[in-house]
Amino acid sequence: IDAMKKGSDDRYFGASTALKVAQGVSGTVQDKGSVHRFVPYLAQGIRHGLQDIGAKSVHDLREKLYSGDLRFELRSAAAQREGGVHDLHSFERRLFG
Repeated sequence: IDAMKKGSDDRYFGASTALKVAQGVSGTVQDKGSVHRFVPYLAQGIRHGLQDIGAKSVHDLREKLYSGDLRFELRSAAAQREGGVHDLHSFERRLFG
């Protein structure tokens, strides 16, 4: 969210959305209060995920999966490490639950 506030909303396709959802390594969501406050963030996160995949809806995602247009890939431990957080001066991993 910090990066989005500094003007990089366009990269996250969030310039026109009123509800900002953290993507990347910066940001936390506290687990207190009503679930009704959390649902909009969950829905927006799903929209971002669908957009990353190239699906317009959950129905479209399902069609892509069963038609073979969408495939899942296995990633090696090295690929997972490289795809994670790296090259930051400091990083604090927070476990929720």
